[in-house]
Amino acid sequence: MPAKEGIEMSTIAFQDQIPDNLCYGCGPHNHAGLRIKSYWEGDESVCAYQPERHHSAGPPQFLNGGIIATLIDCHSVCTAIASAYRAENRPIGSDPHIWCVTANLNVTYLRPTPLDLPVTLRARVAEVGPKKTLVQCALYSNADECARGEVLAVRVPNSWRENQE
Repeated sequence: MPAKEGIEMSTIAFQDQIPDNLCYGCGPHNHAGLRIKSYWEGDESVCAYQPERHHSAGPPQFLNGGIIATLIDCHSVCTAIASAYRAENRPIGSDPHIWCVTANLNVTYLRPTPLDLPVTLRARVAEVGPKKTLVQCALYSNADECARGEVLAVRVPNSWRENQE
């Protein structure tokens, strides 16, 4: 999606700057996942995504609700991470790493989302606390808002990410 006049979008996706992210929705190294890409556009984060045929709902012309929820969740959590780095005035992925997880996800489905068109997600940070960030996100197909969500992202220590085999 093009940047608004006078606002430059970053050229590297949040997800490509977050180290060791293997998430199904947003992990760039999860080749079976959605591998979304999110960017700043001013104070709003934006993600454009083209669903694939196997992301269909029961009716094959519509996007599955679980995929919609995943898109909103991952775009919002990555927005919370990027926002935390931005607040600390340092690049995404710089040490010490910042990692957030979903504490709450609330999705409202407004209308069926066509499967054959790209979707655009737009998110804004609504509230920030020392450990919690509330992100509001909307998913559009063309100009139609098809779903909206609210994600409470919680910052976790880096030890949370260590492999516990």
